[in-house]
Amino acid sequence: MTAGAERGDVPHDAGVIRRVCVFCGSRAGASPRYREQAERLGRVIAREGWGLVYGGGRVGLMGAIADAVREAGGEVTGVIPTGLMRREVAHHGLTELREVSSMHERKAVMAAMSNAFLALPGGFGTLEEVFEAVTWAQLGIHAKPCVLLNVSGFFDPLIAQLDHAVAEGFLKPLHRGLLVTADSVDDIPALLRAHRPAPVARWLDSRET
Repeated sequence: MTAGAERGDVPHDAGVIRRVCVFCGSRAGASPRYREQAERLGRVIAREGWGLVYGGGRVGLMGAIADAVREAGGEVTGVIPTGLMRREVAHHGLTELREVSSMHERKAVMAAMSNAFLALPGGFGTLEEVFEAVTWAQLGIHAKPCVLLNVSGFFDPLIAQLDHAVAEGFLKPLHRGLLVTADSVDDIPALLRAHRPAPVARWLDSRET
């Protein structure tokens, strides 16, 4: 993480969204609904006047949402490490494509540019990125909303696991609430505008050391 990300270069002003960071798969998935909802989210982002910040690829759900935002007249910034320029097939039809040196720099730049984090279905990379974002919220590094878009129940097993972590005493209910679930793209604008930073206390107290 860079110093800029630690400072939170784009502070979250409650209800004010300028750019949304979306984490999603570099594959399209087994169901056409995943792509359909990625494209729909892209149109909503453009309609709301928000910029999209994402991983810079033109394949899978990454390409679908970027193309949808651009086709609707919106701004798209892609951030991609040099080593993934070919593997994720860098998208050269964006408003801006930033090439960075590493995955760590990629995530720090995306976080610093954005006012909110959304996760669509994806694999290891998507899950790692959204969990890092919500962990930073847990630690008080930022106070930006973190949202799972639960397309066709994709995240249901993950949601159950998080609730299980609460029940087993590994996750506080306050911190569990930092990762919000939306079942519909239509819910996203109101959900992001309504976000108010939770009064997150120390995530680990002396009794838990």
